[in-house]
Amino acid sequence: MIFLRRVAIVVPRRATATRLRTVLVLSAVAATAVLVEADGPAHAAALPTGAVSLEAVNQAGRYVRHIDYLGQLDPVTSSSANQVKLDATFTVVNGLASPTCYSFQTKTGMFLRHRDYRLRVDANTGDATFRADATFCAVDGSVSGSVALVSYNYPNRRIRHRDFALWLDAYQDTAAFRADSSFRLVAPWAPGTTKGPVIPGLFADPHLAVFNGRYYLYPTTDGYASWAGTYYKAFSSTDLVNWTDHGVILDHGPDVSWADNSAWAPAVASANGRYYLYFSGGAASGNTAKQLGVAVADSPTGPFRDALGRPLVRNDQFSGGQAIDPMVFTDDDGRSYLYWGQGTARAVRLNPDMVSFDAAQARVITPSGYNEAPFVFKRNGLYYFMWSENDTRSEDYRVAYATGSSPLGPWTRRGVVLQKRLEVGIKGTGHHSVVRAPGSDTWYIAYHRFAVPAGNGTNRETAIDRMEFSTDGTIRSVLPTL
Repeated sequence: MIFLRRVAIVVPRRATATRLRTVLVLSAVAATAVLVEADGPAHAAALPTGAVSLEAVNQAGRYVRHIDYLGQLDPVTSSSANQVKLDATFTVVNGLASPTCYSFQTKTGMFLRHRDYRLRVDANTGDATFRADATFCAVDGSVSGSVALVSYNYPNRRIRHRDFALWLDAYQDTAAFRADSSFRLVAPWAPGTTKGPVIPGLFADPHLAVFNGRYYLYPTTDGYASWAGTYYKAFSSTDLVNWTDHGVILDHGPDVSWADNSAWAPAVASANGRYYLYFSGGAASGNTAKQLGVAVADSPTGPFRDALGRPLVRNDQFSGGQAIDPMVFTDDDGRSYLYWGQGTARAVRLNPDMVSFDAAQARVITPSGYNEAPFVFKRNGLYYFMWSENDTRSEDYRVAYATGSSPLGPWTRRGVVLQKRLEVGIKGTGHHSVVRAPGSDTWYIAYHRFAVPAGNGTNRETAIDRMEFSTDGTIRSVLPTL
């Protein structure tokens, strides 16, 4: 997102509504959440993702800032200390509790949230209460180009400054309240010197693919305790830098009858003029073991529908390992192969319909050091089998690979190609995918890492770096970058 220095971003006005509801409308730069409060009509407002500062409309020169973890309204100028500028800068990200709303992340990796109606910043614990407390829906503010931020879990309350402290107060239909609860989104006081994650917010297990000359990114929505997310989003780009958010493409709740949580590690393949989304899922109650599903769509951005109404791979179908992390590789002859598994790596050739296979033909291909996240690609007639080692909660999570002469091996281990860089604060680099730039021999690797600087195994972000080869076809060590 490109900003003009200290120029407010104009937020468009939308149509009014009369009942409490949330609707998602997505564009190339922002998600629009339409929200109407119980106390009166409101207008939707669209926020850009990325770094911003928030200036009070009726206190010019004062900005939302955190100090000693508490939210307040303080003056910030070009001569302010760097720490003050950092404290007054937030990154607008995908709402932790809802993709139709927003969360605000600090430069230290914490999130703006309310507690006892006081605004403060805290580390994301991933539980439902924290996610709701840290999610706000945007409506038009009191003046053109401003926004008001409505609590996700208290929809009759808005963020408001009172005696320069930030509170979550019940909506009052007065000019004074509307002004106190309205903010302009302006250029960030501390824009940063690193490129940051590819897409702002907490996303993991990225599957990067090319369809019709355009890049598509399908990640796990992260930031949930026990990785209990329920939906997948799609993003697309022409340059791997500027991304369009296409919104939710599959939601386990309404879209999958046999799974309602643990929406993990999607992968998308194209065949038969259609697109197939392979995913992991679990149930919140009853049979909680993970299983693999497949959904189908006519577009790479969905919407996808469950193709079978049941798992593609059941948890009890094969002994050993957990049925997660599906990946599909399609060879030059048009044959497609499904890979999956934690603890045990399995592979099987898919039938031409892309939604079935002969279970008797499935084989175990587990290499030394394997934990999860298999990925296969082909270059110059050589097959590459890659995977993640160690646990995703460990800073030593990393990517290794082997080579072989067929999509099913046999495989010769070659070594680790992507791992942590503690000197720059990069940890837990793994669960990757690989893509070749169209019409070239330029390759990229997408992966997740602990969110910098304060992430962990459930607060992860997506990165992309170049992946290069030596003349003998071996993969050179990838240098993870900020």
